[in-house]
Amino acid sequence: MLRQRPIILGIVGDSAAGKTTITQGLVNILGADRVTHVCTDDYHKYDRGERAARGITPLCPECNYVDVIETHLECLHYGQPILKPVYDHATGALVRPEYVRPRQFVIVEGLLGFSTPIMLQFYDVKVFLDPPEDLRRVWKIKRDTTKRGYTTEQVLAELQRREGDSREFIRPQRESADIVVRFCPAEQGSLEAASHNLNVRLVLRPTIPHPDLTYLVNSQDNPPTGVRLNLGRDEGRPADFLEIDGDVAAQHAAGLEKAIWQHLPDLHPVGDDQMGAYQDRSESRHSPPLALTQLLIAYHLLRKYSNLTQLPFAVPVTALSRLESVPELAAAQEMIGNGFAEQNGEAAVAPSGKVIRSGGLGLGRR
Repeated sequence: MLRQRPIILGIVGDSAAGKTTITQGLVNILGADRVTHVCTDDYHKYDRGERAARGITPLCPECNYVDVIETHLECLHYGQPILKPVYDHATGALVRPEYVRPRQFVIVEGLLGFSTPIMLQFYDVKVFLDPPEDLRRVWKIKRDTTKRGYTTEQVLAELQRREGDSREFIRPQRESADIVVRFCPAEQGSLEAASHNLNVRLVLRPTIPHPDLTYLVNSQDNPPTGVRLNLGRDEGRPADFLEIDGDVAAQHAAGLEKAIWQHLPDLHPVGDDQMGAYQDRSESRHSPPLALTQLLIAYHLLRKYSNLTQLPFAVPVTALSRLESVPELAAAQEMIGNGFAEQNGEAAVAPSGKVIRSGGLGLGRR
């Protein structure tokens, strides 16, 4: 089954890892009229008060409608609209749902986006944000005290309360990513001061093709540029490591940006105020490593979109899983499969797991 469908990017990371910052730059680069943004944090089962009463954190799958996320990802993948729940981070309340129609690109960001095999099959590109925990702590304190009304003591207590769930549910999702993004200080010292000039280290796994940037990075024949590309291993698997210094020279950063823009013929370059921008409390700042990270992710989305006619749809597993729970529907589906088998003589798998003859239902094992 081949026809035009949205390209879906997944961005996962712990609270205050930079998901919204990365997403905003991508929306600016790709164009707001071409992007639909969905946050999986909206799928919380309980509001802030209910979570406190139950002693559960939003990082725990049991605190979220994971099955609804799966169903909505499937709908978006097939180009269908969803009625998305909405969680208000400012008040901690669950509010009126929102009608969302997918555009050319769908960016799905949040805490648990890679937590099940069903979710994973609907992404075209998967990015995990992996800042050092001490840096993420600084970011969370800044954000939650300036935007969400918490005190520093409350943020630190909440971080401690969430640590077990973070370790069990959030960090393991790193393994499923195509790209792992890690911003970190250049040297040991004050994280508050260092956070203005962060390096970035991108783990580029061979699960998707990456642009050739070797001619722009350090080599024996070129002077240091603040950009390095090396081959190594990540979690036992081969990967490329692209490192960009926070103090990379402006001309080298501009050269690398220009090289990536050349891989994006469908887009017009945007200014520094549209990419690489981030908020430091009430002040807006610019980071060349952040801008380059956003451009590289945009490259992958555009590359997928240009090859759209070659991309098949995923198997509609959430629909099939619901058939399995209703014996009458499962039996009817199997009969339909048998009917197609008589006409086409092609093998498929019924919801029961039995191999049947079917031509065109696209059935598969969960």
